[in-house]
Amino acid sequence: MEIRSMFFKANAAAALANPVLQGNLRTSKGKFVDKRRAAIADFDREGGDFEALRDAGRDLRNRVLADLDLWLEKFEQSASAHGATVLWAKDGAEICRHVIDIGRRHGVTKAVKSKSMLSEEAGLNQALEAAGIQPVETDLGEYILQINDNEPPSHIIAPVVHKSLDEVADLFAKTHGTPRKTEIPELTREARGVLRSHFLTAEMGISGGNFLVAETGSVALVTNEGNGRMVTTLPRVHVVITGIEKVIPTLEDLALLLRLLPRSATGQHISNYVSLLTGVKRPDEHDGPEHLYFILVDNGRAELVASEFQDMLRCIRCGACMNHCPVYQTIGGHAYGWVYPGPMGSVLTPLYQGLDHAIDLPHAATLCNQCGVVCPVKIPLPELLRTLREKQVEQKLRPLTERLALKAWAWVAGRPWLYALGARLGVRYLNWLAGGSKTIGVLGIAPAWTDGRDFPAPQGRTFRELYAAGKR
Repeated sequence: MEIRSMFFKANAAAALANPVLQGNLRTSKGKFVDKRRAAIADFDREGGDFEALRDAGRDLRNRVLADLDLWLEKFEQSASAHGATVLWAKDGAEICRHVIDIGRRHGVTKAVKSKSMLSEEAGLNQALEAAGIQPVETDLGEYILQINDNEPPSHIIAPVVHKSLDEVADLFAKTHGTPRKTEIPELTREARGVLRSHFLTAEMGISGGNFLVAETGSVALVTNEGNGRMVTTLPRVHVVITGIEKVIPTLEDLALLLRLLPRSATGQHISNYVSLLTGVKRPDEHDGPEHLYFILVDNGRAELVASEFQDMLRCIRCGACMNHCPVYQTIGGHAYGWVYPGPMGSVLTPLYQGLDHAIDLPHAATLCNQCGVVCPVKIPLPELLRTLREKQVEQKLRPLTERLALKAWAWVAGRPWLYALGARLGVRYLNWLAGGSKTIGVLGIAPAWTDGRDFPAPQGRTFRELYAAGKR
């Protein structure tokens, strides 16, 4: 997928000025938030302790990362023992080469795909088309995006959350040449009818993997649509593309994470389909692939192990951080310019693509810590964003004026008497600017702050003044 994160400010401005998008975002806003809250309340009411569960999930992921090489080796041994082939890919280009080589080896002309963010990282669909292999997205959301000129997803679990029902209805009528339908069951039925022939004729299925179980050599897939099962059991070749950080030791560990993931992602107690796939089809089995390949992907992940950003590798791709982020809720996912939007994307994109390719993303958050509060494996996202901001300043990637302003502030802050004087004068100035109102409509020294919002006027005196008065 082409990276456009360097245009975040322009993308965000365009999103704010798009009335259709803003209407769609308002419609979807808070749905996942409310469902998550209800699911967690039910869990606790039934005798569970979701905070303790989050602690356990965090500790499990940390234990795996501490011995990641050993668990990956164990997984490779177990998967190979069940007839699978394990391949390794250092980047997106190598992912594409592996998949195309597999396709050519088995005479593949069509591949059906279940939703995979890693294939988005690699630009796999474009590579397959160039190699003469037709990729067909079968997740309903991803299918809608594919027939809409290969539009990128705007969310990792709800890729078309930015579109309205009317937009989808128009797209289906145009693409399928059928009468326009406006009811969701009708549209779903129409999509199933179109995709059914692809499921039956595709020689290869491509999926991601939510988790890899080292003790059994299995891949766990968590979906809410039956397409995942169709992709992984009907074609004679199944290719799993997943990051190296997805490995976990045991099935017991999987049970723990399955209690965290659906509740955090969609507010469900359990997803509609949880598939545990192990090895190739056996002689006495009626379905399943004749050939199974695992492509375990680095693409920047190995560099994070044992680094100050290792916590990010705990991510289980639930999307809770973006669901609760006020910035994401306001501008949608496309503004972030790459595969991963929201707070997780604001950390991952600079790490995977380079700080210089995502100069504004570490600043695309209010640091309100809502993302950290809801993360099921307790990733300290605001702290990671702050660290990225520090690195940008150290590497002189931020504008000179900004860096000089920060140095000036630090100099003043290091001199308490001067800081106190500046604060006292600043409060008086802002009160004068407010003109007796509680808000400031135009802030002359920082006009961008008040282009779309009012700036709150300080009330009365500074904290130092109030504290000193209280001691008397």
